[in-house]
Amino acid sequence: MSNEMILLKAMADDTRFKILKFLIKDEKCVCEIFPAVNRTQSTVSIHLTNLVKENILSSRKEGKKVFYSIKDKKILEIIKILKK
Repeated sequence: MSNEMILLKAMADDTRFKILKFLIKDEKCVCEIFPAVNRTQSTVSIHLTNLVKENILSSRKEGKKVFYSIKDKKILEIIKILKK
């Protein structure tokens, strides 16, 4: 599957799209993400893991907290276009 198809498939899921929109401005801790997208922490964690595996997000650990940010800058462009 091409990188473009992987990216579009990731964005096609409602929860993953909400996560990506929430991360558009800066990185966030998973503890901030799951309430913002109105899903359980375990559901959000599964989606975040998949997005990291597909190189769409990056993660870093700080103590017990894990922070996520958008790695693939194409996401920023696509969301910007969709907001118009």
